[in-house]
Amino acid sequence: MRNHTELNEFILLGMPQTQGLETVLLGIFLFIYPLTLLGNLLILLAIVSSSTLHTPMYFFLGLLSILDMLFPSVTCPKMLFYLSGQSRAISYKGCAVQLFFYHFLGSTEGCLYSVMAYDRFVAICHPLRYMLIMRPGVCVGLVLAAWLLSYLHATVLIAFVFQLPYCGPNRVDHFFCDIPAVLTLACADSSLARRVSSTNVGFLVLMFWLCVCVSYTRIGIAILRIRSAEGKQKAFSTCSAHLTAILCAFGPIIIVYLQPTPNPLLGATVQILNNTVSPMLNSLIYSLRNKEVKRSLKMVFYNVVFTALK
Repeated sequence: MRNHTELNEFILLGMPQTQGLETVLLGIFLFIYPLTLLGNLLILLAIVSSSTLHTPMYFFLGLLSILDMLFPSVTCPKMLFYLSGQSRAISYKGCAVQLFFYHFLGSTEGCLYSVMAYDRFVAICHPLRYMLIMRPGVCVGLVLAAWLLSYLHATVLIAFVFQLPYCGPNRVDHFFCDIPAVLTLACADSSLARRVSSTNVGFLVLMFWLCVCVSYTRIGIAILRIRSAEGKQKAFSTCSAHLTAILCAFGPIIIVYLQPTPNPLLGATVQILNNTVSPMLNSLIYSLRNKEVKRSLKMVFYNVVFTALK
């Protein structure tokens, strides 16, 4: 990469039209980011510590909690650093790494949502064969496929973006290194990179969304066929938290990357919500709407308090 550029660093300008609000934003994200990490860590501890939660559904939920800790950590620490008055500079390689992991972890999470939708489809539509279909080898294989697909996706994006020469200016009009903001600084024609990135992201989002829609359409049909109201309620409760989390995740992606005329302020605001608020909401959604997770969390707190008092 260094052979194609004269720049050693970029300057992150932050969210558009927020000059003078650094202290307010710092206070907001100093509250949201640690809460996101704590909430997802508690869910992960609850799943690991409870043998009753060692099932495919909670295996995927544990992985989602890990991703929800890693994903905001790609952008939040640097954002908190410069909001506190420190340097806004990020090295050229640091910018490339940030862009890579943002799309790698983001697409992995999208893959995982699709896998979780398929898991719910099998649990509701084929309950007697659930443990046979979703056996450990299949679950691990689905996760590995998600990681591989996401790695290829992020590698293609970073190859097209950073093969272009960057010779100045170096001021990124965004709060992190993302594709649209970085490509505007290229010293050569970036139309091919823009087309590839929008097509790549759009294809993945469409593929994930179709997988989710097919799974939940089949689930909806199966729920309507259940005669008892209690059975319908139980089936719906197992899917409602996951469906809510999916809407929170895919909504911002569609708005940011598929809007015909990009709006910098709208894009930055939506991505802030996607990067920081959605991972925090996931932990709240799954903990508040899931009786098994709440029960396990109570046991974790009980064990912690009991150990501290001994």
